[in-house]
Amino acid sequence: MKNSTISLLAGILGLIAGAILMAVTGHNPVEGYRFLIEGGLKNPERIGNTLATATPLIFTGLSVAFAFRTGLFNIGAAGQLLFGGFCATALGLTLDLPQPVLLPIMIVAGFLGGALWALVPGILKARFNVHEVVSTIMMNWVSYWIVYYAIPAYFKAESVETESKQLAESALLRVPFLTELFDGSYLNLGLFLALAAVLVTAFLINRTTLGYELKAVGFNRHAAEYAGIAVKRSIILSMFLSGGLAGLGGVALYAGNASSIQIGVLPTQGFDGIAVALLGANSPIGVLISAVFFGLLYSGRGFMNAMTEIPPEIADSIIAIIIYFAATGVLIERVVRRLTKRRAASKGKGVEGKHVDHH
Repeated sequence: MKNSTISLLAGILGLIAGAILMAVTGHNPVEGYRFLIEGGLKNPERIGNTLATATPLIFTGLSVAFAFRTGLFNIGAAGQLLFGGFCATALGLTLDLPQPVLLPIMIVAGFLGGALWALVPGILKARFNVHEVVSTIMMNWVSYWIVYYAIPAYFKAESVETESKQLAESALLRVPFLTELFDGSYLNLGLFLALAAVLVTAFLINRTTLGYELKAVGFNRHAAEYAGIAVKRSIILSMFLSGGLAGLGGVALYAGNASSIQIGVLPTQGFDGIAVALLGANSPIGVLISAVFFGLLYSGRGFMNAMTEIPPEIADSIIAIIIYFAATGVLIERVVRRLTKRRAASKGKGVEGKHVDHH
């Protein structure tokens, strides 16, 4: 069964389970979903906000999916996003340059910051076989504490203790034509950067020798080594690129959707990236569709809550259930296969019965 079919089934089952949850708690599921969708798509402003919410998720989803495809489980996208965003914000607050010059510098800094943060677990994995799940979780917290101390020490806002100074207009990804086109939404150039990242990642994985080597290492490390592929180099490079994608998500989040960086928060978009990658079947186009779907759920839940008595936690529960179904794709595949076999067997018996009656 194709992965895309399993992902679609996971999404549908999650929505059905959410409807049951609403009905059990005494709410109307049809009304709930109507307001959820309206909340994300009712007018150009809401559509813009849905796309903007999806943008960091596209980056973190790509980051996790890229690592998955090369046999690695990058659970540190949150820390890489935070550190990449911090590097970009620090430069944005320090350099006084025109927007066309400053933004590319911040984007490169964000990519390198995230990549550097994933490089450490990559080296530990390649050289000492330290499991990347453990090391990336540890790096998440190192990133958290560095930002926690560096922002108040060097970039603190004048009136707010827990935030950095606001980035100037020249250091933001927001541009007037997008804001006007989507009636004042916070959609920004980060979306175009994310679309470019989807295309580049798809090309890299599916059309290049490097992508083939990275995937080969993911399928079977020993066979790849036997075939002459530099396995250690591939692992380090894979983590580097995966972290860089998450770092770009930090630029989109802190210089696009927001204009400052908060301390004491490990961004949830990093962990949501795991769900986005799973639902998107680890393919770049699948990640794009899955991230927009999650963006719709996150964007619409507030409106659903405002228009009905359905708590926003129901939307969180739907997301959690979808993640569960997406993660247990093998189970869905087995159930569907068993049902198909049973159907085929019963058809076979029916034909056999008719044949006997005829004689």
